[in-house]
Amino acid sequence: MVNLKIDNKQICVPEGTTIMDAAAQNGIIIPKLCYLKDINEIAACRVCVVEMEGKDRLITSCNNTVQEGMVLYTNSPKVRADRRNTVQLILSQHDCKCATCVRSGNCSLQKIANDLNILDLPFSERLERQPWNKNFPLIRDSAKCIKCMRCIQICDKVQNLHIWDLEGTGSRSTVNVSGGRKIEEADCSLCGQCITHCPVGALRERDDTEKVWDAIADKDTITVAQIAPAVRTAWGEALGLSREEATVGKIADALHKLGVDYVFDTSFSADLTIMEEGNEFLERFTKGETKVRPMFTSCCPGWIRFIKSQFPHLVPQLSTAKSPQQMFGAVMKTYFADALQVSPNRIFTISVMPCVAKKGESNMELFYEEYSGHDTDVVLTTRELTRMIRSAHIPPFSLENREFDRLMKEYTGAGVIFGVTGGVMEAALRSAYYLVTGKNPDPDAFQDVRNDGKGVKSAEIRIGDAVVKAAVVSGLGNTRCLLQQIERGEVHYDFVEVMACPGGCVGGGGQVIHDGEELAYERGQNLYFLDKNAPLRFSHENPDVQKLYADFMGQPLSHKAHMLLHTDHQAWEMPRPEK
Repeated sequence: MVNLKIDNKQICVPEGTTIMDAAAQNGIIIPKLCYLKDINEIAACRVCVVEMEGKDRLITSCNNTVQEGMVLYTNSPKVRADRRNTVQLILSQHDCKCATCVRSGNCSLQKIANDLNILDLPFSERLERQPWNKNFPLIRDSAKCIKCMRCIQICDKVQNLHIWDLEGTGSRSTVNVSGGRKIEEADCSLCGQCITHCPVGALRERDDTEKVWDAIADKDTITVAQIAPAVRTAWGEALGLSREEATVGKIADALHKLGVDYVFDTSFSADLTIMEEGNEFLERFTKGETKVRPMFTSCCPGWIRFIKSQFPHLVPQLSTAKSPQQMFGAVMKTYFADALQVSPNRIFTISVMPCVAKKGESNMELFYEEYSGHDTDVVLTTRELTRMIRSAHIPPFSLENREFDRLMKEYTGAGVIFGVTGGVMEAALRSAYYLVTGKNPDPDAFQDVRNDGKGVKSAEIRIGDAVVKAAVVSGLGNTRCLLQQIERGEVHYDFVEVMACPGGCVGGGGQVIHDGEELAYERGQNLYFLDKNAPLRFSHENPDVQKLYADFMGQPLSHKAHMLLHTDHQAWEMPRPEK
């Protein structure tokens, strides 16, 4: 233990603790911009400086550890003056038009500048403006970048894709796509982790809210929305609602108040995905096709982009099942259109997702009988949804629980846990057990595959007379390590679930941002709570899914199901990484 004094407060902390952590543990908050614990501890911004008694120069608190007898001041006149000067310099190279920035009110730089009472800038403004493809799902505004390096570090150390890099030297140093590439030429997975870890508005998703407003305003267009399971865990955070208050029924109410005609829960098509993917796995497993290499889940478009660019030879191991988003879109344009007796061209499908990669996935086309178009017409992130609610001046506390619309109204707890890493595997095993044995297992029998988001979780599951070797992984850096182990023959699995974002969709790149906080675990626990208390917990027991098969699809893996609910992963190309 080390004894020291911070702001005249005597404290005692373990050896090796950083000054910043020691202060925080004792209720003393030191501002920071570039710091991300265990990821970006490079003291690039120098906002976290403190004064140490007996030392002339200020020291950074994020990467200096405590020493016995230290006397530190975090808010002395010298510290305040230096901090103000540093932030003013950063602001002189930052587009300060906060009123037109998506991060206004949720920006670390804005907060620090306000806290320091900075009302003017003594330095001349020098903004960097790089060209960018505004049609790409991920948008970068170079004029807002503060060179904190967080995007580089999160992509390198956590996702292991190396999309961003530092170029230039000295005052001309800047962040850009690595290798001099354009973003559309890069092997970006669109996981969006760089967005959620950017402290300012330099990175964001492409805003598609106006497309939705236009569709709502068109009297000949029927707008149909779906809400992903993970959205319900985070949307209330942006609107001041507690987790208990922020129910999915209130999202349905909000969408109807925005003017959307029909609203459904993507958990319905998650159940549908289990019926297709679960049966596909059993078919491959019983034929012995998983003895050499496993079948991989195909629900996460960030993961699909990753495997197609990094391990293209493994693409045939993917399930051919579409993601729940795309399945729902296909069902809306066929089964639901038939029920309404309208042309699929009149239906405009809106998908509310915790994900940026879903925007890229929605480009996939649907060909069925005489209809040619998109399964999903537009994708909104959780952040875009909350911006639309604010834009419509809907008071969050005025929202009421509203039931979903008929025909695809029901969903199960198994569908809900799709939003957390391990949930797809657990839901699939519940139904696979039933399909093999003819009886339901204990719904909590497969908790061994629940992942805490830190690495790989594996289990051997007995289903009837067979043993299924299953693995769950989230985060693309962890995924790369697992695939390399599989390739080297060090491990063998029959069935592997992959999610691009650490913790799964609950930690997705489209979720509400809390700078410096990782909330995937807490959000995931919310989904497990909803599953535990759901009246139905097995996908095969969803009555609306049963009706869909009885009235329209026939049975899982039928010809019609393959036409509508499955896809060819080789039908499009991904840029390959630089050698």
